Amino acid sequence: MFNVQRICVICVVCFICGSAPVHAQTRRKAVRAKVDSVLQSRYERVKYDTAFIGRPKARLTLKGRVNVSGNSIHARGTVNDIYSKAHLRTSRKLTLAIAANYRGLSAGLALNPASIFGKKKDYELNVNFYSNRLSLDASYHNSHTLSGDIERNGMSHLEEGYADMKVVNLAAYYTFNHRRFSYPAAFTQSYIQRRSAGSWLAGVSFQGGTIKNSESAPATLPQMRIEADNLGIGAGYGYNFVLGQKWLIHLSALPTVVVFNHNNLTINGVRKSAKAMRFNMIFNERLALVHNFSDRYFAGATAVMNNTLFDDEVVVINQNKWRFRAFFGVRIP
Repeated sequence: MFNVQRICVICVVCFICGSAPVHAQTRRKAVRAKVDSVLQSRYERVKYDTAFIGRPKARLTLKGRVNVSGNSIHARGTVNDIYSKAHLRTSRKLTLAIAANYRGLSAGLALNPASIFGKKKDYELNVNFYSNRLSLDASYHNSHTLSGDIERNGMSHLEEGYADMKVVNLAAYYTFNHRRFSYPAAFTQSYIQRRSAGSWLAGVSFQGGTIKNSESAPATLPQMRIEADNLGIGAGYGYNFVLGQKWLIHLSALPTVVVFNHNNLTINGVRKSAKAMRFNMIFNERLALVHNFSDRYFAGATAVMNNTLFDDEVVVINQNKWRFRAFFGVRIP
């Protein structure tokens, strides 16, 4: 009797232990199916004119990207009756990236080959959000590769590594004709523009940052610090050209009028701030070219540019930030 009971207990334990992984695996499959169902429902939700905009049929999109970016600063002003001028630019930054999009959810990873070998110390953080209604481009650039010419009682050259720069760029915009015009079709390929369409845009933009001498700068260089913070509000226009169902060409511009600024130039401890605002602008330009080889394969290139034009009687500051991207992608059912 004892042996029979023990055999029964052993059988029950073996059944429970054997069935537990099966139940756990079943639960995981159920959770994955539920999540996928929710994403699919959200992905296929129609809030646009299907004659102009569509969604790719594939669940997963993979892309390889090459990014090249740069930044330049031009400033001039008069301090203690001495005219000073600076023309500085960072070295061009090259990154390689891979990105994945699953039913509208995107993630990416970028790598700077120069950083692996310790040749460059710059880094850049980009956050991009594109939907048919609202879009955002934001970047933070920390550079130690500024170089260029500084003029103050004669011309001197700023060698790379003698100045540090920290710059933030932001542009957010609202698309009025979001039912027929798609920003994601041009920049993330999570939508497909089927017919040509355009839209008026409204948005805000911000450019701000500092440039100052680094700790390694020689004492012979003037101690200079440039601060520029500009906030703009404006309107623009964008258009998607569809050619032969294979090509998409995107052009858009969002000029904004500066409504707030905090700009100043400091030379050897003497600071001059910008006076009352005049008519100053921040421009945001976007270009894109996309070619669909088939329903599965596509390739293209994009360009994003931000330009500040600030002209004051005391301080004149112009910043130009740009990023060029080439990509190749495949859609997986």
